[in-house]
Amino acid sequence: MNVKSILEDKGRAVETIGPNEMLAVAINRLAEHRIGALVVTNGDRKVVGIVSERDVVCALDKHGAAALEQSVRHAMTAKVKLCTENHTVNQVMEIMTTGRFRHLPVVKNGQLDGIVSIGDVVKK
Repeated sequence: MNVKSILEDKGRAVETIGPNEMLAVAINRLAEHRIGALVVTNGDRKVVGIVSERDVVCALDKHGAAALEQSVRHAMTAKVKLCTENHTVNQVMEIMTTGRFRHLPVVKNGQLDGIVSIGDVVKK
């Protein structure tokens, strides 16, 4: 079983946000879509980071309510682990377990092509 089969089942749509958007916008989008992370992309769908619920909590702990007025780039995880549709479910689980995160962007030809979550992996 590989990432391609997961994406064929769930689709390749991904909620994204730009690095210069305010963290408050990211929080609204997370809540609106009932998701745990947004992939941070530049204009050509190149992944430049990921902002998760955990990143938001850390930013609020460090800066208080002022964090809401800061750009996503200040809260996001910039060193994002990525995978391709050719990664196996076992490889993805290993990456997530080692890195202690629950979302892994999928790239194709250097551009965002999907996302897999721990929930997607466990279902397989």
